[in-house]
Amino acid sequence: MQLAFILYKYFPFGGLQRDFLRIALECQRRGHAIRVYSLFWEGETPAGFEVLIAPVKALFNHRRNEKFTAWVQADLARRPVERVVGFNKMPGLDVYYAADPCYEDKAQTLRNPLYRLWGRYRHFADYERAVFAPQSKAQVLMISELQQPLFVKHYGTPVGRFHLLPPGIAADRRAPANAGEIRAGFRREFGLADDDLLLVQIGSGFKTKGLDRSLKALAALPGALKSRTRLIAIGQDDPRPFQLQAKALGLSGQVEIFKGRSDIPRFLLGADLLIHPAYNENTGTVLLEALVAGLPVLVTDVCGYAHYIAEAGCGQVVPSPFDQEHFNRMLADLLAADDRRALCRRNGLFYAETADLYSMPQRAADLILAEPVA
Repeated sequence: MQLAFILYKYFPFGGLQRDFLRIALECQRRGHAIRVYSLFWEGETPAGFEVLIAPVKALFNHRRNEKFTAWVQADLARRPVERVVGFNKMPGLDVYYAADPCYEDKAQTLRNPLYRLWGRYRHFADYERAVFAPQSKAQVLMISELQQPLFVKHYGTPVGRFHLLPPGIAADRRAPANAGEIRAGFRREFGLADDDLLLVQIGSGFKTKGLDRSLKALAALPGALKSRTRLIAIGQDDPRPFQLQAKALGLSGQVEIFKGRSDIPRFLLGADLLIHPAYNENTGTVLLEALVAGLPVLVTDVCGYAHYIAEAGCGQVVPSPFDQEHFNRMLADLLAADDRRALCRRNGLFYAETADLYSMPQRAADLILAEPVA
């Protein structure tokens, strides 16, 4: 079977992008041909993939997206495929992987009403409607059960078109037998003493992920605790606003910000706490990556995967509405309690052995390849 996968951007360190790649590779492993349409591709091309980069440009993103859609549809008309799988909302999809939250709900609840007069709003609203309207045939692969009621509310999407996927945590995120050795080597490399504490925040989009909140909480730690605590943030984003914030808070010597990198498992094993005070997050794969590595987690409840942290007992979930002072106290309490973090670690590793946190690519491939997609 010839399959077409569509996504606006591919780079190795994005959550959506990693999910796309693992699903496409699983479909290929089952004997199907993979064609990819994109606007941007960074990194290696998997063997056997046909990757097409659209030669379109525009001043505004929504105009570029429209040109891209027209270019893809023209190519598909010349060279039809059996399935069209989208990782961004757009017309013409047979299957949509719902990595992003409901745009219409955000536009109505988080934006000024004047926002809905702009061309940008109309574009993204129309593209979302093309997927979720009752007359659409697109099957929707959901990775967050929090979002389905919102799509049904705004579009009346038939419930039968939604398919909730299990998480898909890569095996290399699990704590290996020599986790202690890796941790010790990592901490030597980064100059961390035995009683030093390392916070990590991992994920592209520092603003959405709440890095500003993390910096404020680090600055608010009690003096003795603060003096032995460092923060490393990793992701594809402009670090400058947060470097300036760290400097203003007197944290320049305690905060490092790295671009996306391929050795994330070392950071999960070497750190003492994953901090993830996101403003919104459809899922939050890194939460489960920390869980299976035995790293305690402090996360806001707006993240789709936050409930796994509560169920596993491997950290704490920050309630809504978010209160910075309450968050500061929660961070200080977790950092001060070595035995509590040790319990979180044991709970996470036990949960990793007993829960299905790994089969998303296989289940997604089952649904993509199912007959018929209707």
